[in-house]
Amino acid sequence: MTLDIALTLLIILGAMVLFATEKLRVDVVALLVLVTVGILGLIPPDELFSGFSNSAVITVWAVYMVSGGLFKTGVADSMGKAILKVSGKSEAGLIAIIMLTVGVISAFMNNVGAVAMLLPAVVGISRQTKVPVSKLLIPLAFASLLGGAMTLIGTPANILAAGILEERGLPTFGFFEFTPMGIVVLTTGVLYMVLIGRRFLPIREGAEGKEDVYRLRDYITEVRISADSPLNGKTLLDSRLGREYDLNVLALRRENGEQPVLHRETEFYAGDLLIVESSASDMVDALQSLGLTIEVDYELDIDSLEPGDVQMIEVTVAPNSRIVGNSLRVARFRERYGFTALAISRQGELITQRLRDVPLQFGDALLLQGPEHRAVELQQGDEFLVLEPMETEQLRRNKAPIAIGALLLAIILTIFAGFNIALSMVIAALIMILTGTLTIEEAYESVDWRTVFLVAGMLPLGLAMNETGTARFLADLMLGIFGPYGPRATLAGIYLLAALVTQPMSNAAAIVLIVPIALDTAFGLDANYKTFTMAVVIGAATSFLSPVGHKANVLVFGPGGYKFTDYARVGALLTVILLIVSMIFLPIFWPLFPG
Repeated sequence: MTLDIALTLLIILGAMVLFATEKLRVDVVALLVLVTVGILGLIPPDELFSGFSNSAVITVWAVYMVSGGLFKTGVADSMGKAILKVSGKSEAGLIAIIMLTVGVISAFMNNVGAVAMLLPAVVGISRQTKVPVSKLLIPLAFASLLGGAMTLIGTPANILAAGILEERGLPTFGFFEFTPMGIVVLTTGVLYMVLIGRRFLPIREGAEGKEDVYRLRDYITEVRISADSPLNGKTLLDSRLGREYDLNVLALRRENGEQPVLHRETEFYAGDLLIVESSASDMVDALQSLGLTIEVDYELDIDSLEPGDVQMIEVTVAPNSRIVGNSLRVARFRERYGFTALAISRQGELITQRLRDVPLQFGDALLLQGPEHRAVELQQGDEFLVLEPMETEQLRRNKAPIAIGALLLAIILTIFAGFNIALSMVIAALIMILTGTLTIEEAYESVDWRTVFLVAGMLPLGLAMNETGTARFLADLMLGIFGPYGPRATLAGIYLLAALVTQPMSNAAAIVLIVPIALDTAFGLDANYKTFTMAVVIGAATSFLSPVGHKANVLVFGPGGYKFTDYARVGALLTVILLIVSMIFLPIFWPLFPG
């Protein structure tokens, strides 16, 4: 082993540890990798930043923009709702239709966007059919990962794999070359979930489930404002009840029975009954300082917290939300949207104390109460997904034909005119912008820039693996372990390596690390490099064992009320079954030793 190989292996190990521990954001880890490769001189200086101009990276951000156009015009939304209407009310039927729907959509737009588009509809269907939402959301997420394997643009991982082949001077994959294997994989996932996997799915409600709502009752108190209370005559804003005492005022009842809608200028008077949410310790402090008395005889019905145009809704943090890492207080949430947070559901736990100061995480589900008419503002913003099927003016349905036409044009240019996929997708994105289907600001906002920087930052490590001989070194290890058992066993070993590596890191990063090893392994066997590359692509799509394995998993985590272990319980057997199915069908579509 040379020094350069040892250094490259140390960088790979360090990156995997950082990805797994999540101490740093994935894009920051990728930039650290890039800088380290450059400082150690493992690749020529003129190639160090080549990832940012790589056609695969350009294709990734262009596909995100095209997906944004499909989102804004409601193309995927309309398609999903139309198909879901025929699903019936049986649990098995719902799971099958939901998985097929999101799988097909994920073949043409990024899978996180597909899940975000269908999430409110699926939650709504759960409430209508009384099928627990936890029985539907993991299948939704898993199918988006499998459906992404059906076309070249289905996931950044597919684009990257094709790009790596192109950089090595090898004939690459066509747009629909992934499709036969993708159909097999998606079909396998649907059959597994309908026949076996749904029995492993937990029966839980989301943050608005009855169990959690009634748990909130322990934190809700009814207090009366006394005549000498300093709150008498003050507005909600001036009272500083939230800032100083961490009391959420949920409702206000006047002595005459009036129930005004709460806003920052609502005034309090002696005799008013306040329904507040707080911890016991905060309530004790407030009672002593504010001249409040607990109304022990008042019988509160939890449903009475939704009078008039006030409603209780559930939202989840959106995939590209800027609020991640910030608290509701810092984001001035109540002032901006008029809603009060009642609880935050995170990793199966319900957080009800000091909600204003809890830094929000991607995947959090929030139970909110506020004016019904302002829910549209939440839906139209980019920070939250409202888990209610809502029709908003945001969707430019009259532009839907343009969005569909732009995507079809990109496919036609790639397949029949021989255009590079990056050029075709940039043309499609530009058409959407020029026609007003997508504004330039929306185009930029639709791109997951963390993924772009992740891919661009990790590509130099892939180059270093080739330049230093690390890929060849690891391929020889693979051949030494699996080679004696034949090429199919070696193919299975490559698949397993990709499946394991993708659990603690993104599938795009896994592709960058494993495809070079797969290529050199195939060449060492004089086997078909496409067969081995596809094994990596499928293996890297099996991010089923934890919620952090993929953003689609994280997105349904809070709304589904899941626990960390639910994913492994459902996904472990599916991973094994897909391995077996892949070993049967991969050599059929791409013979191990062609010709």
